[in-house]
Amino acid sequence: MRAAGTVPGRARSHPNVVLGMLLLVYVFNFVDRQILAILAAPIQQDLKLSDGEMGLLGGLAFALLYSTLAVPLAALADRTSRSWVITVSLLLWSGFTALCGIAQGFWHIFLARLGVGIGEAGGVAPSYALIGDYFPSERRATALSVYSLGIPLGSAIGVLAGGYIAATVDWRLAFFVVGLGGLIIAPFFKLLVKDREASPLATGHALGRDLPSFGATAALLARKPSFWLLSFGAACSSMLGYGIAFWLPSLLQRSFGFDLVQASQFFGALLLIGGVAGVLGGGWLADRLGHRDRAFYSWLPGVAFFIGAPLFALGISSSNAGLAFAFFLIPQALAYVWLGPVLSAIQHLVEPSARSTASALFLLINNLIGLGGGIYALGAVSEFLAPYYGEEALRYSMLYSLLLYAVAALLMGLAGRSLRQDWVDE
Repeated sequence: MRAAGTVPGRARSHPNVVLGMLLLVYVFNFVDRQILAILAAPIQQDLKLSDGEMGLLGGLAFALLYSTLAVPLAALADRTSRSWVITVSLLLWSGFTALCGIAQGFWHIFLARLGVGIGEAGGVAPSYALIGDYFPSERRATALSVYSLGIPLGSAIGVLAGGYIAATVDWRLAFFVVGLGGLIIAPFFKLLVKDREASPLATGHALGRDLPSFGATAALLARKPSFWLLSFGAACSSMLGYGIAFWLPSLLQRSFGFDLVQASQFFGALLLIGGVAGVLGGGWLADRLGHRDRAFYSWLPGVAFFIGAPLFALGISSSNAGLAFAFFLIPQALAYVWLGPVLSAIQHLVEPSARSTASALFLLINNLIGLGGGIYALGAVSEFLAPYYGEEALRYSMLYSLLLYAVAALLMGLAGRSLRQDWVDE
C-alpha cells in the first residue's frame, strides 16, 4: 500500500544516506559559522576591530537574517521541496563565506556575514523535517543527535583548519577554502537526497492547499506552553553556549598565553571529545527514557544545564591549562545534551506536514536570542569590565554569564508537565 502523499515510482533515498548527507552539509554549516571565532584575533588586528564589533560580527550580523528568514524559507520547504531549499541555501552561504575573505573593513565583513546568515537560514529547519520524514518517532531523537554531530564536528574542523591556515598562510585563505568546499558538495547533495514525500506542486495541488498555513501552525504552537518553555530554555543555554564557543579561543590567547595554533588545538579537542559524546548521549538517553515519560525530553537537558554551570565556572577560573581542559570537558559535553531531546520534542508538537515551519519558529527564538545576543553580550560585558579587570575582563564576562544556565535549567524543568499534554503522536 502506497504511503499518503507519495508518487508512484518516485525515487527515494535510503534513510542513512539522507542522514549522512545532511550531516555533511551541517558540518559545513558550522565550519562556516565557527571559523570566525578562531580567526577573531587576526581579523581584529588586521581590520582594527574592538571586542564589541567582533561580537556583532559573530552574533547579530549572522543571526539577524538567519533567524528571521528561516521562517518563510521553512514554509517554502514544506510546500515545495525540502532538498532543493537546502541545496540552494548551501550554495548561497558558501559563496558569501568566500566573500568574507576579501573584506577590507568592518562593514565589508558585516555584510558578508549577513549573506552567510541568509544562506544558512534555509538549511537547518528543512533538514529537521527531512529527518522526521525518514525516521520513526522512536528513533528520531537519536537520528537528530547524529545530525547534530555537525555542530561539534563542524566547529572543531573550523577551529583546527582555520587556526592552522591563518597561522601558516593568512586568515583570508581560510574563508576561501571553506567556501569552495561547500560549493563543491552542493550538486552531490541534490543528487543523493530526495524528498520523502511529494510536494503539493509535484502532485498537482495548488500551492499550500491541504497543508496547514503558516498562521495556523504559529497559532497552534502559541497555545502550547511547552513550545515557549523549550524555546526560551534553549535560547538561554545558547546565549552561553554560543558566547563561550566564540570567545573561548580569545580567552585562551589572552589569559593562558596560547598562540593561535595552540588555542585551536585546545578548543578543537574539547569540541570533538566533549561535543560528540554529549550530542550522541543526549539523543540515546532521550529515546530510551522518553518512551516511559515524554517529560524526559525536557528534564534531561535541564539536569545537564544544572550540572554544567559550576563545572564551566571551574574551567573558566582555572589558571592552569591542563586543569582547565579537564574542567571544560564534561560541561562541554553537557552543553550539547539538549539537542536531540529538544529538537525531537519540537517535531512532535505539530503534524508532519508542518515540521519545517515549527522547527523554524523554534530556531527563530533560539538563534535570535542565543546566537544574536550571546556572542555580542559577552563581548560587550568584556569591554565594560576592561577598566576593572584588564586582560582578564573576558574571563569575568563568561563567569557572570553562567547565570543563564540556571534560567535554562528552570525552564526545561517546567516544560516537562506541559510536554506530556502537547505531544502529537504519529
